[in-house]
Amino acid sequence: MLKLLGIKRIFTFCCILIAISCSRSQENNNTKALIITNVNLIDVIKGEVVENLHVVIDSGKIKSITRNIENIRDFSIKIDGRDKFLMPGLAEMHAHIPQSPTSMERTEEVLFLYLSNGITTIRGMLGHPSHLQLRQKANNGEILSPRIFTSSPSLNGNSVTSKEEAIEKVSAYHKKGYDFLKIHPGIQLDVFNQIVETANEVGIDFAGHVPVKVGIRHALKSKYASIDHVDGFLEGLVPEALDLDASANGFFGYNFTPYADISKIDELVQLAKDNEVWIVSTQSLFTRWFAPVSSDELLTQPEMKYMRPATLENWKRRKNESIASSTGFKEAQWKQFDAIRKQLIKKLQDGGHGMLLGSDAPQLFNVPGFSIHHEMDALKEAGLSPLEIIRSGTINPAIYFGMEDIFGSIKEGLDADLVLVDANPLKDIKALQQISGVMIKGNWLSKETISKKLDTIAKNALKN
Repeated sequence: MLKLLGIKRIFTFCCILIAISCSRSQENNNTKALIITNVNLIDVIKGEVVENLHVVIDSGKIKSITRNIENIRDFSIKIDGRDKFLMPGLAEMHAHIPQSPTSMERTEEVLFLYLSNGITTIRGMLGHPSHLQLRQKANNGEILSPRIFTSSPSLNGNSVTSKEEAIEKVSAYHKKGYDFLKIHPGIQLDVFNQIVETANEVGIDFAGHVPVKVGIRHALKSKYASIDHVDGFLEGLVPEALDLDASANGFFGYNFTPYADISKIDELVQLAKDNEVWIVSTQSLFTRWFAPVSSDELLTQPEMKYMRPATLENWKRRKNESIASSTGFKEAQWKQFDAIRKQLIKKLQDGGHGMLLGSDAPQLFNVPGFSIHHEMDALKEAGLSPLEIIRSGTINPAIYFGMEDIFGSIKEGLDADLVLVDANPLKDIKALQQISGVMIKGNWLSKETISKKLDTIAKNALKN
């Protein structure tokens, strides 16, 4: 009898083990984890490629990176990375997000245009109360969107006209939860100084343009988080002895091009470094909008089909007006202007605090997402290497936000914001246009999925 009881106990124990084993097997087979196999991983910090790795993604995070892994068949989603290259998602650090009266449908389309080009983080540079809600929805995964950071509404010469108003608005924007303040032109010096003082007191960064009354040297010493468009730098190259009317500087200093003393560049670069001011060049604005290239030529580019016809008509009109001979635009002067900007960008890369990738989309002929590739081409023309350009859109933005432990590189535990491309972008930056798929917080968007959604966006553009 005792022997029979022992046999029953052993049998029961074995049944339990089998049940547990089956349960675990079923759990593995139904897991939400996915794996990218045999992929070449781009280490943006070391600037090298690590070959043939398996990257496991679970719950929106990078769970493991290894050369060997068992039971690959157990993963419900398997992505073949053979002969492909995996890198962190890009950041568009000078983006614009639609606001009222733009529909939510169109807003989500614009956000997808960024994603479709490997952009998994955007820094919105003209904030609106609706962007606070949009940011929350993106963070919660309620909408398909890049990670969003948003500026406050514009602080400019019309919106903030006194020191008292500066204190009130800076404090209010900080309390409402905007990520930083957006500085626009027209602010008087005493008002700007109050903005800076209050921003430092409440603990909110400020970034953007350099008002004429402020000037680049004072702006740098005031410790902008970032100066965008390389704004104010060309004006800072003009000798003070010339006593030019600062308000006559034209489009980002274009009118002062003949007077610029490039020997002053090193001084400004050193100030940027000493005061830890990041630079967003948006150089594509100056090779597309404010450049001697025809609007008709730009309109033939494939990405224009994602924009509404009315938008394209507006872009054409504004571009033609901005480079008309009546404005004083001259191709020879533009070439000098462009050469000075390239010198500034290259020296700010080599000796400044650091560069952040941003194209100012959607500005004239800069279609969201697609314009980042024009920006990278422009940075290459300025002399930056593919690695420097890639860092400006990956690890540098993470450092800027103090979030290197969240995104910006490929490490275990970081958010799974990734781009899979068909060629090595460290050899040719144009490889970033050959996207095989994009992952945002573990959500995989295949090339086919992206293409299908883009087709829908193009069709919708024609309806309005």
